[in-house]
Parts: sequence; C-alpha cells; structure tokens
Amino acid sequence: MTYKNPFSPLPVALAVSIAIASSQGTARAQASAEQPDASAQNSPSSITSVADVDDAIDEVVVTGRFMSSSQKLVNERLGDAFAADMLGADSISRLGDSTVAAALRRVPGLTLVQDKYVYIRGLGERYSQSTLNGAQIPSPDLTRNVIPLDVFPTSVVESLRVQKAWSPAVPANFGGGAVAIRTKSIPDAFTLSFDIGLGGNSANPSKVSSYRGGSDDKFGTDDGTRALSPTILDGIATYQGNPSVQNIFSLLSSADTSATLFDAETENRALATSLNRDIGLKQESVNPDYQLRANVGNRFTLNDDWELGFNFGGSYQTDWRYRETFTADFGVPDEQNGIRKESTRNINIAGNLNFGVSFTPDHEISTTTLALRNTDDETEVFDFFNENRPRSGGIGFRDYRLQFEERNMLVNQVRGTHYFGEDTRRKFKILDGLLGWLPEQTRVTWFFSDSEADTEIPNQAEIASETTIDRDTGSVLSENVRLGSSSGDFRFTELDDEVQNYGWSGMLPLEFDGNYVEFSGGYDHARKARTYRQSQFSLGYLEVSDIAVLQGPLDEVFSDENLLASIQDPDPANPVPGSMVYSNNAVFDRQGANTNSYIAATMTDAIWGQLDWTFDDTWRIAAGGRWEDYRQAAVDWNPFGFSPANPQVTTDEETLQNGVFSEDKFYPSVGLTYMGDLWADTFQVRLGYSETTVRPDLREITDASYIDPITGDLVRGNTGVVPSDVSNVDLRTEWFFTNGNNFTVTAFYKEIDNPIEFFEIPASDTTIAREIVNADSAEIYGVEIEGLVGLGFFPGYFDTMFVQGNVTLQDSELVAGPNANSPTNPERPLTGASDYVANVMLGFDAPNARHTASLIYNVFGERLFVAGRNGAPDGYEQPFHSLDLTYFWYPTDTITFKVKAQNLLGETIEIQRQGVTTFREDPGTTVSVSFSWAL
Repeated sequence: MTYKNPFSPLPVALAVSIAIASSQGTARAQASAEQPDASAQNSPSSITSVADVDDAIDEVVVTGRFMSSSQKLVNERLGDAFAADMLGADSISRLGDSTVAAALRRVPGLTLVQDKYVYIRGLGERYSQSTLNGAQIPSPDLTRNVIPLDVFPTSVVESLRVQKAWSPAVPANFGGGAVAIRTKSIPDAFTLSFDIGLGGNSANPSKVSSYRGGSDDKFGTDDGTRALSPTILDGIATYQGNPSVQNIFSLLSSADTSATLFDAETENRALATSLNRDIGLKQESVNPDYQLRANVGNRFTLNDDWELGFNFGGSYQTDWRYRETFTADFGVPDEQNGIRKESTRNINIAGNLNFGVSFTPDHEISTTTLALRNTDDETEVFDFFNENRPRSGGIGFRDYRLQFEERNMLVNQVRGTHYFGEDTRRKFKILDGLLGWLPEQTRVTWFFSDSEADTEIPNQAEIASETTIDRDTGSVLSENVRLGSSSGDFRFTELDDEVQNYGWSGMLPLEFDGNYVEFSGGYDHARKARTYRQSQFSLGYLEVSDIAVLQGPLDEVFSDENLLASIQDPDPANPVPGSMVYSNNAVFDRQGANTNSYIAATMTDAIWGQLDWTFDDTWRIAAGGRWEDYRQAAVDWNPFGFSPANPQVTTDEETLQNGVFSEDKFYPSVGLTYMGDLWADTFQVRLGYSETTVRPDLREITDASYIDPITGDLVRGNTGVVPSDVSNVDLRTEWFFTNGNNFTVTAFYKEIDNPIEFFEIPASDTTIAREIVNADSAEIYGVEIEGLVGLGFFPGYFDTMFVQGNVTLQDSELVAGPNANSPTNPERPLTGASDYVANVMLGFDAPNARHTASLIYNVFGERLFVAGRNGAPDGYEQPFHSLDLTYFWYPTDTITFKVKAQNLLGETIEIQRQGVTTFREDPGTTVSVSFSWAL
C-alpha cells in the first residue's frame, strides 16, 4: 500500500481560502503585487519595459564612466511625483555586489539582515514588499511571506527601485517601502557576452567537513539519495500514521494472535533501515569559488511597422563557505557557551528568456521567463554547554546537522503597453472615429504573471551526542551518540508557493493654459496559495549491548549491523525455542506536532485612481487612493491523519473561523511638489502623506504552535492579531547642478498603530518560545542626507574622481502594551532599527577611460537583535564597518578584467547583551577576479 497525499496543494489552498471566506463571510488574501505604475512606462517606441520618466529614481552611485546612464536616471527622478531611490545595472556592477540583497544596502536608509532581508528605514522585513517587473512573486522562505532577496543574482537585474513614499498604484501592504526588481530586457542591437570568475574567502580552511551526497549535487538538486523512502510512506499509511513498536504490535496482534513483540520490532526496524543513514562525516578539499555567465540578445526590424527582439542569458556559480560562530549565555558566559562549525557548499543557477514585439511606435508586448535555483548543502558540528551541563563539569553536548536545502523559482510574465497615437489612428480609421477625441499620449497597460517557488529539504539529519572534555584545554577526549529515542532526528520538508497576479491601468493626459494633468487608474488581482509539509522521524537507542555501538562514525552507529543485530533469548528461566531478541534496543517513530504542516491562501482585488496636476511648471500635486478587498485563510494540515478522529484538515467551525480574516478598506495618498532654481540649476521640494497597512503573515492568524525550522524556536500564532495601520509623512528637498553634482535631504516620519511583533513567552529552560502579538504603537522618524560631488576642483588626477555618499539618522520607539508577556523594556527601539546608516564611495576614472576603481564604505549603528523578558537584557548587534574595493581594467572595447575585495577591514559580527558578547562570527575577507568579453 503506497501512501498518497489526497490533496492537490494549489486548488486545495485556494479552495480553503475561498470556501471559508464564502461560508463565514471572512477571509484575507495577500496584498496584490505592485502593478507597473501607470505613469512609469516607456515611450511608445520602446520594445522594453524598463523604468522611464515617472520612475524618477535616485542613482546611488554615479561614476564618470557611467555618467550618461546615471544622468538619465537623475532626469527620470525629476519627473517622479513620489520619492524613490534606484540602482542601475552599471552602478550595481561597479559596487561589486553579487545579489540583490547585498546591492540594496547601498541605498539610503536600507540595512541588510542575515544577508537576505532588507530593512527599510529601520522597519523589519514584514514592513517591506518586493515585486518583479511590477508583479507580485512567491517566496521560497519556509516561515515568511517576504522574499529573501539573496535568491536574485544581480546578473539578471536591469535596475532596482526602492519607493519610500507610497502611491496608489502600489499595493497598500506598505510599511517601510517597496522594492521593485526589473530584469534585463530587449537590447537595441545584437549583443553577446561571456563572463568567467574565480574567488575565495579568507575564513575558509583547506579542508572542511562534508558527507556523501548524491550525484546531482553539483547541479543544486538531489538525485533521490536523500528522499523519503516509499517503504516508509507505505508503512505510515499501513500503520495509520503511527509506526511505533507498540502500535505496530497492536495492529499485528489484532490480525494474528500469534504475532510477537519481536515481530513488531522487526517491522519497526525495517522502516528505520529505509532511512538514508549515509551520514558519516568526511573531510573535503575547498575549491575556489567560480562563476560562469553568458548572454545573447538582438532586435530585428521586419518592416516599417513591426519589430521583434529577444534576450537570453544564464549563469552558474558555486562556492564554499566556512563559518565558525561563538555563542554564550549572557549570565554565565564562561559556563554556558558553544562553538558552531558550519561548512556550506552553495550552488546558484539562473536563466532568463525575454521576447518582445512592437507594432508601430504605439504598441508593444513583451514576455519574461526567469528561472532561479539556490541550493545550500550544509554540514554543522555544534559543541556546547548549558545549564544542565556547564563547562566546568567536563561533560558537554555535540550536535550534528546535515541539511540540503534546494530553493527554486519559476516566473512567467507577459505585459503590454498601448498608445492611441498618430500611427494607430492612421492605420485604424474606425478607432480614430470612435476615440479621436483622446490625446495621442493616452495609454493603456496590462500585465499577467504566473509564478511558483518551491523549497525542498530532503532528509535534514540531526544527531545528538555527548562529549567528555579536558577541563583545561577544552579538547574533546571522548564522544558517543546519546541514549534516547530521538537522538537521531530525520526531517523532510516541502514548501510550494504559487502566485497569480494580473491587472491593467490607463492614463489620460490633458494640457491647457500652462497646466498638464494626468488622470490614471487601474485594477489589480492577486492570489497566492501555499502548502507547507513537514515529516519528521526519530531513530535512537534506548539501550545498547556495548557502549562502542554509540561511538565511531555516525553512519556506523546507525548501520544495519547495529540496528538488526539479534541474539537468541538468553533468559534460562523462560527458554522459548527459537525466541529471538535484538541486541540493541533501537526504536523508530514519527515525531513533531500535527500543526507543523499547513495550507494557506490569500486573495486581493484592488481598484486605484490618481490625479497628477502640474501647473506653471512650478507646482505639482498628485492625489489619489486605493481600495483593496483583502482575504486570507490558513488551516493546519496533518498529512498523517487517517481517521475522522484525526483528520488531515479540521472541520471544527470555530477553528476554521479563527483561521480566516478579511479587510475592505480605502487608502489615501497625496503629494505636493515645488520646482524652482533655488541655489541650483534644478531645485525641488516634495511633501507626501499616505495611509497604508501591514497585515499578518500567512499562518500568524491561527492559534497553532509550531517549531520554526530556521531558528528552532517554538512559535505560537494568535487568532486575535489584526493588521497594523501606518501613517507616512515624507519631505524631500533636492538640488541638482549642471556639472553632475547633487544634494538631497529627506525627513520622514511613520506612526504605526497595532504594530505586529514577536514577543518571548514562558517556556521550558531549554526552549525559546515566541508569540505574534499586536504591540500598542510604534513610531520612527529621521533624516536622510545624500549627495555626489566631483573632485575636479583639486588639481591632477582628482579631476576624474568623485565622492558619493548617504547618511541616515533615525530614532524609533515601540510601546509594547498589554499584549506583550513581561518584556524587560516596555518601551524600546524597533527590532533591527539602527540609529544611523552610512554609505560613502570614493570613485576614480582614468582620463583614458581604461581604468576605474571604487573604494566603498558601509556601516550601520547598533541595532536591536532580540528583546529581553523578565529582566533579561536586550541583545544588540554591534556596528559592522564594511570596506570594499572594486577595480576594472578595460584593455579593449570588448574585454574587461575585474578585481573585487570585500570586508577589507576584517570586521566581525557581534551581538552583545549588557556588555557580554553572546554571539561572534568572523565572515572573513572575500577576493575575486573575473574576465568578461562582450560585443
């Protein structure tokens, strides 16, 4: 009998959301993706969809070599009604950052957390949203709806736009800001490029710990070696989700009274031996990092009216990283501490395919297909001491973790832009007759996006051991796997996240008596379905015939020989001919709560409109709003439910009602701009106000408790959690000079009612538990200062040098309120918020244009990492001073050599609680070289 999941994840997830919403009158759906701004499309003659005039974005790094492209972005920024910042492809290349997450830390007011999550103006990842080419996309993150931006390589990016002042064309689920990723598009002419690079990290030793994997590991995917065996799935179905010895014996004896406990143990061990236990550690040489990239594209003119184009690219990158981290308890750091040694092989594969067609200068349709794979193969050894076994006792713990995590994303998009221009009127006389009253720049845009992200962790193996150490040196004298039914933990995780997003927008321009007015509006629909399945099994020894069974390599400890070794019953008082017993009392069972797996869905329908009025080329007002009908549903899913008493999905009405939410609300926005020439050739002042929301994540509205697969913390949902209401105020002043210099000052203020935060709750001594609650209120305010100045006023080589930088100074306060459980500080900063963030770059461009170099500095201030409870102090991540260097040599017009060095100062990552270092890691210095050839 083969166990089959009776659910088809996507239809079920949507059905759960819609059916519950319909029957109960409540549901809530994930905020729809950012539709391409109606005022942010290309000119009608373009075949691409890269941001144009209304994208009005701020180039973070401008260099002499790239001054023309950077000036274009500055010009676009001047036409924007709402404050935004941007990084273009040229600047990203010069910065040397390989992922979108790393590049975004250069933007004013942005910080990077865990190398993947972006905090905008001190607000955590839940307060930001990300879109790809204007559409919402799924997330491969196991526990969050937010997208970890390290999955996107910068090689596929045309531009990054960070909008900090909300506009009605953007989904209302907006707190700190919105990150818009735009992929590379159709080139104007034939292009062909190839890139190869090598690198390494100073923290890497010559050899690291690893284990035997599968034959396809080099491609970032498992070949089935680690997969959950069909034998186990059959056994789970046969024994109704309970493969314990006692349950097997009960079922066997009910069918055959002659069945013995030994028979049940034999069946149990047969399941155990079907696990992949090839988990012995080995030493593996660390190869250099290397990457390969290639791209080809072209545009074809078919006749006077039709153009076609394509762009195709791919990349492969692999590297090894070794991390050694120190952790300690702030109260007794010398007695309760640990050292974690982790080696990771990372594989990144990306491919993009774009097609485009244009008919006359008025109509264009383009498609984008993007495929990403990001895989981490981790081997970890963690030696530690806790309150039960302090270091002075000489006996400690050692935990092993082997984890192969594969994340994939596939995005398919199509979009179109249509103008009622002169060519259209000439070729379609009937349209001219019907719509001739419309101005020629009247525009209609539409888009459709279908995307899927999945994450698989086959056979995450965690083995618990104990050690005896030398009290003086700390060296391990002996080690053995711990006795216990769950000393071996084998976990299989599958996540599937699917998003469908589509919409349209229109823009009607009017011009009269020195006034220019744009009426714009549109409709968005987004639906998201997620299934998360976690299967967890334990394997351990309750007793062994010889302690040597528990010693030696892990694959030998859990070998068939040790699991299946049996002897004849040695009890002479009760001789039973032929009676056998197992030498070692090993047990296999299913572990974990039935609430770890879940099904969730969201759906949003939105209508928006905006008036953008410029008069006398001096004043501009943009006002509008967005109405959203939001529905969300989440239910716990027990894949091992086989009876009405233990169903896969509950039918309890109250439980179902607790898992749904709906919201139907209007969100306003207004922006006022003054344009003049105060102290500069171009001067602008922008004032913006908006009201937005931040909604709970996918399963946070249920009352289920589950183990966070990333942190290991016990997490409890909350049926009473409600969306946060956010009020946003921005005041930006800008000066642009004809020599390319510029200076900007932005003041901002945000007030949040019912901010959604995690607070620690009571748990056992060895367990950290957190609950999602609404705090009372929060506010954050600050100022961003940015500018660029050429150094030509100095003699000599300074003529081709410049300094660009930005500094953010801010303060935040969270009032915990009555829902928080005994926080040490009822009023504290927001988690992840820094008092200051600074970026400075010194750039050089050789007069002959053959060399460019950049020295780039980034630092963030002390930021809250963990909030204390019951008097325990808060933990703060300490400032990290990052100094990077990039150098380009262009020996010919088609060849480029690049050298990149990161963390030149050799800084370490530290977290302190009341002056005690509770976490420390040395990330090392990374150096890489690359060669590229391009036509």
